[in-house]
Amino acid sequence: MASNQELTGPDLSQGLDATSLAEGQMLVGHANGEAVLLARSANQVFAVGAHCTHYGAPLAEGLLVGDTVRCPYHHACFSLTSGEVLRAPARDPIACYLVEQRGGKLYVLGKQAAAPASAITKPNAIVIVGAGAAGNSAAEKLRREGYTGKITLLGAEGALPVDRPNLSKDYLAGTAPDEWIPLRSEEFYREQRIELVQTKVNSLDPSSKSVTLSDGSRIDYDALLLATGAAAIRLNIPGGGLPHVYTLRTLADSRTIIAASAKAQRAVLIGAGFIGLEVAASLRARGVEVTVVAPDSVPLGRVLGEALGHSVQKLHEAHGVRFRLGARPKAITAQSVVLEDNSELAADLVVFGVGVRPATELAESAGLAVDRGVLVDQYLRTSAADVYAAGDIARFPDARTGQPIRVEHWVVATRQGEIAALNLLGQKQRYDAVPFFWSAHYDCTISYLGHAENWERIDLAGDPNARDCAVAFRSGDRTLALATIGRDRASLEAELAMERGDEAALHELVPRAT
Repeated sequence: MASNQELTGPDLSQGLDATSLAEGQMLVGHANGEAVLLARSANQVFAVGAHCTHYGAPLAEGLLVGDTVRCPYHHACFSLTSGEVLRAPARDPIACYLVEQRGGKLYVLGKQAAAPASAITKPNAIVIVGAGAAGNSAAEKLRREGYTGKITLLGAEGALPVDRPNLSKDYLAGTAPDEWIPLRSEEFYREQRIELVQTKVNSLDPSSKSVTLSDGSRIDYDALLLATGAAAIRLNIPGGGLPHVYTLRTLADSRTIIAASAKAQRAVLIGAGFIGLEVAASLRARGVEVTVVAPDSVPLGRVLGEALGHSVQKLHEAHGVRFRLGARPKAITAQSVVLEDNSELAADLVVFGVGVRPATELAESAGLAVDRGVLVDQYLRTSAADVYAAGDIARFPDARTGQPIRVEHWVVATRQGEIAALNLLGQKQRYDAVPFFWSAHYDCTISYLGHAENWERIDLAGDPNARDCAVAFRSGDRTLALATIGRDRASLEAELAMERGDEAALHELVPRAT
């Protein structure tokens, strides 16, 4: 989705004084009509493409860590030696350029050709059930690793794998075109020999290593990845199934809400979580009046705390969103939402944003260990041989605490898909990435690291209302999670500190409140 960028900085093909690039420094220039990032790390100079291949973020504003660079927007990580994606959500590598030093100057020459991956032929056949973030990521990673065997990617949404976060953000708001939404084209899957089949899987039999499809046909596998994701929850209240009441999970859902918003004047969003509020912002962008109904006293308070939650509420109110907090819907009629206190909100469009439920039915019927998600170990292995699980359905051990957690976020799913792919190939790689997600509200983006279902205290640096803050969620002296607004660099530094278990660095970023 990266767009063309204006060329800035020195022409690196004409040479740059070598002393002007210090150890640990990054510099943006250009060569042969393309933006280039020059970086010096461990006394080695690297030259790579200057923008992240995910959403086009300037990598110079990211973080240089050894021979890698991390994107400031969504924390993708690239190798400076090969350009390869080391960590999602980016899928495509960045270009690598030859660098030559002579006469005290650094010269960026032509692009380096990517080294082909060594062929991997085993296992013979891999089946991936679910074509969302985790499933698609795994399929692509298998081919990048050089796997030559059969890959069958089974999806049930009737569309190519899509950029799901956009469905409640820019696409729903009308600022992202249709061509941005598919992750890849049909031609890509053909070229990569990934057999993408739109079908429902009726059953999984680990003993015979096979899956049965909705038409009764059977596919055998040597290794399998379950990535069935989650389904949006629809409250069981009178009128909850009326034609103007929607949930948002798929591309079809988003398109249906877009079509409905063209005729709607008043919408009610039930739920004040991230999806509900993103939908509220998108509908406001389309000129629809919006009221958010939720039992919470503060939007997102259970995730972000009161200070940050209040600032998000003020932001939405400044854009015309109304809130009915501490309230629950009792019924929905053709023209309104009736609350438990019998008050009514006029509505010709209603969207449930009350969370999702992991799609574990297939795993349960196959006899896999399930506990509020499919139980997996640090390698994402399930209780069945040669069956792995990733994404919204996986309950995995938190690398920092050892406690089992399940995280419903796009970046986590894509990263787990990559690790699962390596383990399907027998590489035995641990999944130990720090969970990360982002949420966009109008022109404000919240980044969140770690995982904190409960905390003892919240420490705040900066001012949420000024859109410049970092918020640490802590238990004792341990930082469980950290949220930032307007502090992309701090978010990257916190991610690195969490990976290293460096509490001193985390407390320097967000000091303990006095």
